[in-house]
Amino acid sequence: MHTSDRIERKILLRVPRSKVWRALANAESFGQWFGVALGGKRFVAGERTQGKITYPGYEHLVWDVEVMRVEPERVLAFRWHPYAVEPAVDYSSEPTTLVLFELEDMDGGTLLRVIESGFDNIPAERRLKAFRMDSRGWEEQMNNIETYLATH
Repeated sequence: MHTSDRIERKILLRVPRSKVWRALANAESFGQWFGVALGGKRFVAGERTQGKITYPGYEHLVWDVEVMRVEPERVLAFRWHPYAVEPAVDYSSEPTTLVLFELEDMDGGTLLRVIESGFDNIPAERRLKAFRMDSRGWEEQMNNIETYLATH
């Protein structure tokens, strides 16, 4: 396992697994804490989900994922183009990374683990920047879902 190929973050959320699952698997809820307008959207395995990014500075971008797995209260997984932020660049021919959210019961709550893998396949000129930006981004998103769950 190459450390340059994957990012892993985890957080203990002091709420039941069912509540964490709703925040993850309900696309509209996901969008609220993740920073994407996903009103009326759903996460369905084998289908694409898209929405306008609402995170300040990135509103000109569309978030576009291919949902790979939806296993209730256990796993949500999708593929995307990491740090695809240049509007003039067509990323469609590049390989994607796999983002995997896993839920596990823990004393006092639910362990949420996110693993993004496949960076070794990203073109060399973008790989390090994409890895660094997504690594930082997952830190922020773990805080975002914790804050969201505390208020919803």
